[in-house]
Amino acid sequence: MDEIFIYLIIFGTLFGAILYAVVLVWFERRLLGLWQDRFGPNRVGPFGIGLAFADMIKLIAKEDWVPPFSDKFIFIFAPTAVMIAMLMGFAVVPYAPGIYVVDLNIALLFFLGMTSLAVYSVLLGGLASRNKYALLGGLRSAAQMVSYEVFMGLSLMGVVMLSGSFSLVDIVNAQKDLWFVVSQFLGFFVFLIAGIAEIHRLPFDLPEAEHELVAGFHTEYSGMKFSMFMLGEYLGVILISSMIVTIFFGGWLGPDFLPPIFWFGIKTFIFICFFVLLRGAIPRPRYDQLMSLGWKVMLPLTLINLMVTGGVVLWWGQA
Repeated sequence: MDEIFIYLIIFGTLFGAILYAVVLVWFERRLLGLWQDRFGPNRVGPFGIGLAFADMIKLIAKEDWVPPFSDKFIFIFAPTAVMIAMLMGFAVVPYAPGIYVVDLNIALLFFLGMTSLAVYSVLLGGLASRNKYALLGGLRSAAQMVSYEVFMGLSLMGVVMLSGSFSLVDIVNAQKDLWFVVSQFLGFFVFLIAGIAEIHRLPFDLPEAEHELVAGFHTEYSGMKFSMFMLGEYLGVILISSMIVTIFFGGWLGPDFLPPIFWFGIKTFIFICFFVLLRGAIPRPRYDQLMSLGWKVMLPLTLINLMVTGGVVLWWGQA
């Protein structure tokens, strides 16, 4: 019975994440339409919800072209890598007590490792295309993502100190009295900014920067391969939102009048809305401004947070 339950969770996680990412395409357009005082999708199906599935059919039906000048194996592998990395990240997300694929004692490190692997997807995609614009987009992506991985990892060390564990289940349980967003607000702020940069969502979608680099690292991609890159980005939005909720906002914890999994879903949905609305609210900075923000602002903030948290934990231990 336990085996069947685990298989159901695995299937539900994979199918649910992909389906939610597809629907998120429609939801993003609909919410941005409301935010910008326009209709948004409203023709295909009720409230235009059929548009997401129409887009999916269109992308699947398009010619899946592979440039003759590209490195074919790597060109085909690159979009698959980001899908695998993002889906693997969901393996350690605890949705409710006992509802998770696996509870690793290094779950936080596993999550950071999976997000790091996503760098290879965009870098290899740009390199294998043998297109100068795609290569520049890939190099931008590598520099941006590798830099912000440093701040993302350091921003979580204060949480690890306070919870005494890398297990996400233990981190959630450690927030029964107080969510870590209160005691680790600096860590939360840095993790949020680094998360946006990691999944290169607006306003930090500089690896693509279509006004400068055509379409960046996926300039030569079309059809199913392009849709996998796009789906990987939306999976990243869901994954980062889930991790923010788990690490800083108590995960499934909430009042007893709703089941724990509902609280997890509500909190995650709020952050997904935040990522969507951010796209229509903030202009894109220059690339040098983005990198300066990371090394001149984010890094000092994480180090200050780390030192203060370490001092408080040490003082508590001696008290």
